[in-house]
Amino acid sequence: MSLEGSAIDAVFKALADPTRRLLLDRLREQNGQTLRELCERLEMARQSVTQHLDVLVRAGLVTVVRRGRERLHHLNPVPIHEIEERWIAGFDRLRLDVISAIKNQAEQERAMSDTPSGATGPVPDYVYVTYIKATAEQVWHALTDADLTARYWGHANVSDWQSGSAWEHRRTDGSSIADVIGEVLVAEPPTRLVVTFDGPADRPTGRRPATVTFLIEAWGSPRPEAGGEQIVRLTVTHQHLPDEQALRDVSRGWPAVLANLKSLLETGAVLPQVPWEMP
Repeated sequence: MSLEGSAIDAVFKALADPTRRLLLDRLREQNGQTLRELCERLEMARQSVTQHLDVLVRAGLVTVVRRGRERLHHLNPVPIHEIEERWIAGFDRLRLDVISAIKNQAEQERAMSDTPSGATGPVPDYVYVTYIKATAEQVWHALTDADLTARYWGHANVSDWQSGSAWEHRRTDGSSIADVIGEVLVAEPPTRLVVTFDGPADRPTGRRPATVTFLIEAWGSPRPEAGGEQIVRLTVTHQHLPDEQALRDVSRGWPAVLANLKSLLETGAVLPQVPWEMP
C-alpha cells in the first residue's frame, strides 16, 4: 500500500503539531496507553488530548484497540514507513521491510527496558498492523488454510475454525507435532478471528491462556486507476502474555510471519529468505 493524496496530507498535518508528536513519543516509550494515562503527563485538558488523538487515528498513526471498557492507544509506524519508502528508499523495498521489522522489535524491547526493576503488573499487549493488497476473504483464507499457512509460516494451522473448536499449529516435517495449540474463541469470517495461543506444555499450568485476535478490515475504496484492487488492514493483537520473554518472542515473530503472508498474497510467492532466520 502507498499513501496518496489526502492520506499523505493527513499524515503531514498530524505530524506538524508538537503536541501530537509528543503523544507519539509517549506511545513509543510505552505502547497501549489509555486516554487517562496519556493525559497524566500533559498539562492539557482531556478534551484537547482527545481531539489530538482523533487526528492521529484518522492519519493512521495511532491504532485504538478496545479491551473491555478501555480504549488502548498503540503507535502505528506504517504511514511513516510509507512516506520514507516513497521519497527515500522505494528502490529497496525488501531491505526497508526488514529494517521496519527490526525497528518494531527494538521499540518493544526499549519499552520493556524502561520498566523499573522489580516493577509488577500485566505484560503489555503486543499489537501489529499491516496493509495488504488483497480482499478480506483472501486474508481470512490465508490465516485458516493449512496448506497456505505451511507456505508462509512453516507450520500448518489445522482446525475446522468453528467457535469452540480446537486448533493446532503443526510442524510440516511429517511429524505432525503441534508446537502451539489452542481454542477458537470467535470465528466471524472474513473479519475477525480470536484464538487462544499456547505451547502444549503451558496448558496444565492453570494460568490464563494467551489470546491472539486477527481483525481484518477493508481499507479505503478500490481505485479504478489501480485496477479496482482492494486494500485490507490486518491488525494482530497478542494478549495475556506470560512474561517478558514471551513478549520478546512475539515481537520478533509476528513481523516476520506477517511480512511473509503479505508477500505471498501480493506476489504469489513468499520472501526469498525466511524472515525469522535473517541475521
